Amino acid sequence: MFTRGSLTSTILGLMLFLILLSSSLAVFSIVNLTFSLDDAKGINASGSMRMQSYRLLLFTNAGSINAQEKIAEFENTLNSEPLKRTLAWYSPQELTDQYLMVIDKWQVMRAYVEAGDARLYSASLKDFVDTIDTLVLKMELFAAFKLKLLVIGQIIGLAILLAVAIVAVVFTRKRVVRPLQSLMDSAATISKGNFKVKMPKTDYIELTALGNALQKTATELADLYEDLEGQVNDKTLALTRANNELKFLYDNLVMLHADKLDYKALQSAINQLKYYEDLDFLRLVIKHEDDSADVIKAEGGWPDENNISSVQFPLNLEQTQLGYLDIISDKQLNRQLFENFAMMLTRSITIHNATEQRQQLALMEERAVIARELHDSIGQLLSFLKIQVSLLKKSLHESCRSPEVEGQLVEINEGVSTAYVQLRELLSTFRLTIKEPNLNQAIEVMLDQLRQQSDVDIKLNYKLSAHLLEAKQHIHILQLIREATLNAIKHAKPAHIVVDCQLTNSAMITIAICDDGIGVSHLQERDQHFGIGIMHERANKLDGVVTFDSNPHGGTTVTLSFPPQQEPLNG
Repeated sequence: MFTRGSLTSTILGLMLFLILLSSSLAVFSIVNLTFSLDDAKGINASGSMRMQSYRLLLFTNAGSINAQEKIAEFENTLNSEPLKRTLAWYSPQELTDQYLMVIDKWQVMRAYVEAGDARLYSASLKDFVDTIDTLVLKMELFAAFKLKLLVIGQIIGLAILLAVAIVAVVFTRKRVVRPLQSLMDSAATISKGNFKVKMPKTDYIELTALGNALQKTATELADLYEDLEGQVNDKTLALTRANNELKFLYDNLVMLHADKLDYKALQSAINQLKYYEDLDFLRLVIKHEDDSADVIKAEGGWPDENNISSVQFPLNLEQTQLGYLDIISDKQLNRQLFENFAMMLTRSITIHNATEQRQQLALMEERAVIARELHDSIGQLLSFLKIQVSLLKKSLHESCRSPEVEGQLVEINEGVSTAYVQLRELLSTFRLTIKEPNLNQAIEVMLDQLRQQSDVDIKLNYKLSAHLLEAKQHIHILQLIREATLNAIKHAKPAHIVVDCQLTNSAMITIAICDDGIGVSHLQERDQHFGIGIMHERANKLDGVVTFDSNPHGGTTVTLSFPPQQEPLNG
């Protein structure tokens, strides 16, 4: 049974009472201060009239013509707004009478000043000043009275507010806080898993409704708790498995991105996947742009039978398939895990390829910059030297010519010409324009340039996977092939040249430039002139060797052999 009605209405009534009381105190204070605004000005004005009275005596004795100005100044002060407020309805009667008395006596004093009668003015001055002093005193007393009235009003108002606040606190503690504390204790009991609680009774509609709602909630929670326990157990198992799968994927992702992505890292990843899912056989097939494919087998290998069915999870990036995961297992596969693993491998391989391409493009841009600098500096200087040697040869006097001088001029001219030719060939290599940072395409573009400069039939047989070479190795390989091919064209007089690039069974990359020219003897004669030493130096930078061999049916084979940047696949 509700005995006190609404708690909201009770609190609202109390708040309205407090607001009304506070507003009344504020209004009283504002009104009091409004009536006291000009008190200080009035006191100052009445005080200044005493000094002006003595000044008038001085002007009266001196017979000054400015007496009228001082009279007007005195009357302005006497009739000022702060002093006229003493005639207001709220001013005490005695203050009003005193102000009127000052006005009456001023009329007499004004007559003395205008008549120039200093004797009578002086005789009446003390009484006039005493009257002004009395006015000032009464004004001060009235101002003090208003201030006391304000203080008393504030004290009474604050006392009433304090009393109401104490009553409100006692009332709230007894009727609101204690019931709420009981409800909180019941809620704490429910939070501990004990739903068999009984809500306390209260005297207000809101608290009773809250208690009933809490009681109903506790009952429903008791009914649902048992069902939720079973569901939580099921979800816990599912989340544990999902967490383990995420940890597995994360660890493999960190491993793949911790260092350079090579086939050892990929094989380690698929080995972990095989043992994590207890698979029979697992392999990773990676496809390249040249339609070749590399196969990475997990530990245990891959069966030789072709009729065994397997499940493939493609490594797709948009419309491009980079390869697939191939799985043989008698168990039901966790397709979500394998799809995520395939997606992770796809992203890792894509990022690795993009990084390699960026490095290769950066090298190409750097080579283009070097080519421009060489052309603008050394190229211009060599052209200038050629011109200067020709001018020197023409301008040299006959008396200075001798066989030795002529021989030296010829050697200088040939040296500058040879340096200029080699520089142009180097610039041609650096300025190769290719669409993709691909060594196969770069070699093809370079050979196309050489085909345009001669009638020799030049063929390229390229069988290297892109992953076997680093971007920084390309320039050495490209320059060495160009040097060997140019030497064959210029000095071996071949009809055919074959450039063969492949990976041997001994896991070494070999690049062979084979021609059907006059043989290897010319290389010994032109070792220093045509960069054979530089070819050896480039081979050393690749951790390899370059050899020169005669072909059985004539011609020369220049062979570059060096290890790949990473181990090739077995299988």
